[in-house]
Amino acid sequence: MDEMRIDEKEMEKQDNTDFEVNADETGAVPESRCYTVEDLQAILMISKSSVYNLLKKKEFRWIRVGRSGYRISRKSFDEWLDQTA
Repeated sequence: MDEMRIDEKEMEKQDNTDFEVNADETGAVPESRCYTVEDLQAILMISKSSVYNLLKKKEFRWIRVGRSGYRISRKSFDEWLDQTA
């Protein structure tokens, strides 16, 4: 019985390490390759619905995550912003 509990705890410990974000030596988290809708709202100072309109127009590359989440390519968005500005 005790062996089983140890194995379960060890498995939980291993499962949790799979989702940790690895920081570099300075403790900084690596920069994300994607923006969220909220990020674009803040960068462009526009409403959420305006961001969704840009997504519909396919102004830059994005993917849908889950049922209601979006991830926008940082590179694609930054290039679009440079051309637009």
